[in-house]
Amino acid sequence: MSSNQESVFPEYETDTSQTSKLLRKFKETPFVPIGMAGFAVVVGYGLYRLKHRGDKKMSLHLIHMRVAAQGFVVGALTCGVLYSMFREHVMKPKD
Repeated sequence: MSSNQESVFPEYETDTSQTSKLLRKFKETPFVPIGMAGFAVVVGYGLYRLKHRGDKKMSLHLIHMRVAAQGFVVGALTCGVLYSMFREHVMKPKD
């Protein structure tokens, strides 16, 4: 093999830093990181409120926290899918 072969994927080899990969993914699918951030916020708030739950059982508190976190993630992903469908089918110029 010769050493002067061109790369098959030159755009992926130039962006090798983790920050640039993360920014590229965020631009391609912005609702996935939003869902992950919302999940982290809900879990953080739930852990904070775990100490002040009163006489509520821990299992019930954890179930409510899980449902809220899952609901946020599913809602963010649903918004992302609806946005991409809108962008591709409604905003798409006529061919």
